[in-house]
Amino acid sequence: MEMLKKFEPLALLVMIAGALTWGIFGLTGTNVLAEIFGTGTLVDVIYVVVGVAGLMFVPRLLEELHIGHGPHPRGV
Repeated sequence: MEMLKKFEPLALLVMIAGALTWGIFGLTGTNVLAEIFGTGTLVDVIYVVVGVAGLMFVPRLLEELHIGHGPHPRGV
């Protein structure tokens, strides 16, 4: 788990870049990655890297939401 925390800044940067890509795609309908890199395996690998970066933050999200740690500290 400690090793994952070392990669959190990089994963956050990748997630922000992915979010911007999806935001641009949603607003304009233009796939920025396809425009830059074309279509094919490289773009697929980039999508997988963004997905893995997002999955790296699931434990952190669960920790912040106090899911799986017993009762909520405020008793709610």
